[in-house]
Amino acid sequence: MLEIDVARRQGDFSLDVAFTAGSGVTALFGRSGSGKTSLINMVAGLSRPDRGRIVVDGKVLFDSQSGLDLPPEARRLGYVFQEHRLFPHLSVRDNLWFGTKRLPVAERRVSLDHVVSVLGIGHLLDRRPTGLSGGEKQRVAIGRALLASPRILLMDEPLASLDAARKSELLPFIAGLSRQFDIPIVYVSHSMEEVLRLADTLALIDAGRLVAIGPVEDLLSSPAYAPLTGHGEAGSVLAATLSADEAEFSISTLSFPGGTLKVGRIASPPGSPVRVRIHAHDVAIALFPPVGLSVRNQLPAIVRSVTPIDSYLTDVMLDCGGCPLWSRITTEAQSELSLKPGMAVTALIKSLTIARGDVADRSDILPG
Repeated sequence: MLEIDVARRQGDFSLDVAFTAGSGVTALFGRSGSGKTSLINMVAGLSRPDRGRIVVDGKVLFDSQSGLDLPPEARRLGYVFQEHRLFPHLSVRDNLWFGTKRLPVAERRVSLDHVVSVLGIGHLLDRRPTGLSGGEKQRVAIGRALLASPRILLMDEPLASLDAARKSELLPFIAGLSRQFDIPIVYVSHSMEEVLRLADTLALIDAGRLVAIGPVEDLLSSPAYAPLTGHGEAGSVLAATLSADEAEFSISTLSFPGGTLKVGRIASPPGSPVRVRIHAHDVAIALFPPVGLSVRNQLPAIVRSVTPIDSYLTDVMLDCGGCPLWSRITTEAQSELSLKPGMAVTALIKSLTIARGDVADRSDILPG
């Protein structure tokens, strides 16, 4: 567990943040320059707060009142940067051993064999970093951080420098790290796809302040935080289960408390837990259940709120079996429908609008 309450002024920028991060993956999300990297650098001991306290797994790393400030090498934290930062003159095996050999034997909780197996890097052990792809280098960098048997793993946009193919290659490895090694992770990102796939808890950071922290589904489904998560990302995030597969039509069916959703086929076994993101502009509203329509997803819902955004758009929050569903319609449409809280309606979502990047398999993150 990470307990942090720190403040620091850097020129014109002021950071003042306090929160607690538990097990699993806590994602720090916000605009560039919001203070995310500055925050984890303080945890790592790479920069010093002006005041505050940092505690990891019950061990105090920094306390301005008592004057305690452990150096980075004494904090026993793992840090994975945007760039791999491997030692070019060492083999992969020796890069991996670098963090372990500095630890007393009694403190070595993570084995080389386990790391090599989970990250799939056994065939790379005798090679040097210059002969590795970007994704392979980052896997080795993650392995080196894990072999330091860290109290917590800090990851600062570790996929930012990789292309889409390498990101897809690395995401599954990162997804299961916290559970497989029983190590909390603080993950800095500005990628919504990474947050959906990896995070258990989301911390929204803006201008050096913590705006909100809580479950990913709750924060990403709230219009209150749209200015921080991005108006283009406005929508709902639902926890669901892959319940059926229709190979003939390449369709998968997801079940959640509000009903079922048909999406493009997912290559996961039935029963897999997933997250699905539904963009607000893709949710249409009908006053009555329509017939003879090509839209595959028709969900009964109750209107909870109607909020004009401007003269053109209106946000309508719906309740589908206790799950929030966010719809963004034109003000003209709202004028014709006269939607009001408490009205029973039907939400319409085309399967085609739920892209593959909007469905995240969580089976390798949640306890099995």
